[in-house]
Amino acid sequence: MAVIRPFAAYRPAEELVSQVAALPYDVYNRKEAKAVVKENPRTFLAIDRPETVHPDDFDMYSDEAYATAKRLLDTALQDGTYVQEEAPAYYIYELVMDGRSQTGLVACASIDDYVNEVIKKHENTREEKEQDRIRHIDTCDAQTGPIFLAYREQQEISVIIRCIQQEDTPLYDFTAEDGVTHRVWVIDDPSDIEALQKEFASLDQIYIADGHHRAASAVKVGLKRRAEHPDYKGTEEFNFFLSVLFPDSELAILPYNRVVKDLNGLSKEDFMDALSKVCDIKKVEEAYQPEEKGCFGMFTDGAWYELKIREDLKSEDPVEGLDVSLLQNHVLKPILGIADPRTSDRIDFVGGIRGLKELERRVAEDAVVAFSMYPTSIQELFSVADAGMLMPPKSTWFEPKLRSGIFIHKLSD
Repeated sequence: MAVIRPFAAYRPAEELVSQVAALPYDVYNRKEAKAVVKENPRTFLAIDRPETVHPDDFDMYSDEAYATAKRLLDTALQDGTYVQEEAPAYYIYELVMDGRSQTGLVACASIDDYVNEVIKKHENTREEKEQDRIRHIDTCDAQTGPIFLAYREQQEISVIIRCIQQEDTPLYDFTAEDGVTHRVWVIDDPSDIEALQKEFASLDQIYIADGHHRAASAVKVGLKRRAEHPDYKGTEEFNFFLSVLFPDSELAILPYNRVVKDLNGLSKEDFMDALSKVCDIKKVEEAYQPEEKGCFGMFTDGAWYELKIREDLKSEDPVEGLDVSLLQNHVLKPILGIADPRTSDRIDFVGGIRGLKELERRVAEDAVVAFSMYPTSIQELFSVADAGMLMPPKSTWFEPKLRSGIFIHKLSD
């Protein structure tokens, strides 16, 4: 039984939302983030990445950095940039990218559901990344970047959401610089709120699609607040975290490609010979994007190849059968010597949104070989999470990205 709760969001004034809404803090490096903030001082990225308003040598993990984030947020909440909903509400959040639409429900999920694994994870988190967001959430007393959750589509939920979209005028409707359109509707009718709560309560599993570090950080802040308030009742806002929940039928996962900086001391001939023992190799004339599981594209020495993993190496195991696992277990580790892709500095990961030209550019610039991947499916993600297992790092790339700063969930009054 999933607890999905409405909340009284702080949200941007309608005329400012397109300036405030920002891509997630972790899609930028420091230089890129600073350039975005300089060009648009209203962007929420300044609050998510407070080092951007300080000199380049400023310590982005210092106490002063998080104090800056709180100061900027408090100012925005008080100077008219934001308004607060009068009563708890749900929100419909539609994103349209390249003609494809996905529509989710903005709400607060329960930290107990996370702890009890009603909300399921599929990847590990890193302590240092958690600590940054823990301090940001705790200091700001707010969650500002929603967690991307997914669920197996329920027709009753979809009908309620579609009816509101058809009958009501969007609160927000804008197209960002990257061409993604964002629309938001408010759900404040008590009967609609009650119906949605009831339908979500019937779900036994919800899945983290994207935002594992933000989710873990939000939960740890909530548990910390519980320890600080041993008389807590469970209804306080710190017991919940900001989320957008999407039905699986509307989600698309892009591939997460790999580039490797050397051939592990092998000549190209020896590398290709070792590769031929685990893959069928065919040279192709154009950049190759795999169209089925068990296939990879490879670019090296100015040429593209189609690779097909041997049938006897495939697996029915939820994790070992993933294409990212097949490549890791039969090519990257035994041939190229990359035992742990999480820690190796010889491998890098390139989101599929950047395209195959980016792989060619990387090989020309700082790598020797690139692999284009067939994307992991949402059903494979569900299967791994249901089995209580974890995916290899960088297995999924979701697009479009949810914007930060459109909805703010305060943890206390």
